[in-house]
Amino acid sequence: MSDLVLPASSPSPRAVAAAPTNPDRASTATWIAIFAAMIGAFMAILNIQITNASLLNIEGGIGTGVDNGSWISTSYLIGEIVVIPLTDYLSRVFSFRNIMLGHATLFALFSVACAFTNDLPLMIAMRGLQGFFGGVLIPMAFTLVFTKLPKPQQPIGLAMFSLAVTFAPAIGPTIGGYLTENYGWQTIFFVNVIPTAAMVTILFFTLERQPMQLKLLREGDWLGIATMAIGLSALQAVLEEGNKDDWFGSPFIVKLAIVAAVSLSLFVWIELVVEKPLIRLRLLTQRSFGFGTISAVFVGFALFGSVYLLPAYLGQVQRYNAEQIGQVLAWTGLPQLLLIPLVPKLMQRFDARFIAFVGMILFAVSSFMNTAMSLDYSGDQLFIPNIVRAIGQALMLAPLSAVSLGSVAPQDAAAASGISNMMRNLGGAVGTALLATIVTKREQFHSNIIGQSVDLGREEVRARIAEISAYFQAHGVTDPATAHHQALVALGNTVKRQALVLGFSDTFAVIGIVLILAAIAILLTGKPKGATGGGAAH
Repeated sequence: MSDLVLPASSPSPRAVAAAPTNPDRASTATWIAIFAAMIGAFMAILNIQITNASLLNIEGGIGTGVDNGSWISTSYLIGEIVVIPLTDYLSRVFSFRNIMLGHATLFALFSVACAFTNDLPLMIAMRGLQGFFGGVLIPMAFTLVFTKLPKPQQPIGLAMFSLAVTFAPAIGPTIGGYLTENYGWQTIFFVNVIPTAAMVTILFFTLERQPMQLKLLREGDWLGIATMAIGLSALQAVLEEGNKDDWFGSPFIVKLAIVAAVSLSLFVWIELVVEKPLIRLRLLTQRSFGFGTISAVFVGFALFGSVYLLPAYLGQVQRYNAEQIGQVLAWTGLPQLLLIPLVPKLMQRFDARFIAFVGMILFAVSSFMNTAMSLDYSGDQLFIPNIVRAIGQALMLAPLSAVSLGSVAPQDAAAASGISNMMRNLGGAVGTALLATIVTKREQFHSNIIGQSVDLGREEVRARIAEISAYFQAHGVTDPATAHHQALVALGNTVKRQALVLGFSDTFAVIGIVLILAAIAILLTGKPKGATGGGAAH
């Protein structure tokens, strides 16, 4: 494989200094660069979820309420979603090396800045900038796999990327929870410093220097960039605030939704008619890439949605602290360390579509296993479903990427990578917001149903209240009227908690259904070509 695998007009970078002499084997320098890039992708994705198990602590630390604290995660995701499609253009203007090193450095600096914020607006700004500078690390790592590795070795690179994408969200709350409970919430923002410093050092010596092409600034699709940034930001704000503000019952949400709809519609139109579009949406007309991207959206919905849902359930229903939540979620991440390295071998022997399909179905099965939850359903009961989910996730992403991106021509790899990663993250943003709404609505539904049965006119209800009142009187409440009132409150809390459990159960079913749709979409892609099961087919 030569040092320059793409023509000079290609959007993809000349990345690695040393070229292998064997066209079927990448050089050591190439593998070192790809490994370093995967560290960046891992850290960027890790930081989407690292605050999830620690939100209550962060909210208390900066003096904000639960309703607004979710913006701590959302602002980071907005920054990522906006910058990922820009990565291809930025890397051509300022060079792949400069963007990679510069953004990685600023990602670490803004990570540290988050630890020193003391109010919500500043935290939102710092997290947004952290996401903006970290977001490029995801598609750039992806692009290196498809532009610098020979076809037989691309499944190995995809497995490395898969490990970053699936292991990072699973282990993020574990790391965040442990650090928060033992050392304070500020420490979760320092974990990026050492890995990022190591990545920057390695890439400084392995990425080839290139001249910048500032003349491309004059050719930039600036109207497309503006409409995309405004539209995606407004859409994410609608998704985040909609559930809290009763969706379209709020004038603010209505205005944001109009801004999002108009801006994104203009963006799509601009990208289809402009001579040099920011995002080449016409790539989606290719069968494998189009259906693969649809599948990636559903996978993002399920992947990020489930990482939101489990901590929310354990915290709200079971009253787990941050560290306990992290310990439960670890069992969705740790098995993947063992399983994902085996996936390239499977991709050499079996159709990549079939492997991805099996992974998605297993992930769906793990979600359906959580649809019969009760008040006693906690960490121990989640162990088996989490193991099944870990197996499914390990089998899912690398083959999906191989089928989707492997069908794209080399000169389109960077642009396709931006589209694929943006759509997966956008699916995650939509999934998180939609699942939060479903939990709320289903809790209200079940609360009404259960409440109809808790009628004071029923003898068994009165007996239960009397039993609870006697308990309170036996434990220090001397006034019978006070004990009776506390019994009524306790019974109401039990109803609310049971309704919440049922609401979460229903929501896990939604994740399972979405994963079935993802599995169907992957079967609609074209048959992979090549010995690697489609991992490197063009």
